[in-house]
Amino acid sequence: MTRLGIALAGLMALAQPALALSCRAPDIARDYQRAAESEDTYIIVKGDLFFDEAELPDRMDQRTSRSRDSVDVAAWMVGHSLTKDGFTKRFERDVTLRVSCLGPWCGSTSKGDHLAFLKLEDRNWVMELNPCPGMTYGMPTAEQEQQALDCFRGDTCRAD
Repeated sequence: MTRLGIALAGLMALAQPALALSCRAPDIARDYQRAAESEDTYIIVKGDLFFDEAELPDRMDQRTSRSRDSVDVAAWMVGHSLTKDGFTKRFERDVTLRVSCLGPWCGSTSKGDHLAFLKLEDRNWVMELNPCPGMTYGMPTAEQEQQALDCFRGDTCRAD
């Protein structure tokens, strides 16, 4: 085999299919519609989230894995849930962060201010964190809060 043949064989051996995750941009209105159409019960909460960030999964050692799984992380959220008057109903409870992974990609978040769609499961509130963001918004903007309120009131609620 010539040097060129050896080099080409080496390059072909190194070439592996590229794994990529393609996600749509998060959208409050789309998330609201998803929650409203679901048979599950959801509430929208704005508040501070507290948890041990070291418990979040780190999947960088599984770069070629295509496995799906999830990890539950205990958390605490303090803030207000959404009513027709805005974020006015006091909310102070344990929540479960359900962090889903697909191969090397996992949902994630950090401590601090969040606007989140929490799902009721067996009398517990669950914050879903998927590899593609949505349903949870860290450091929410005034526009995101207003969009959630508009959707809740039945005003303009269009997904982009």
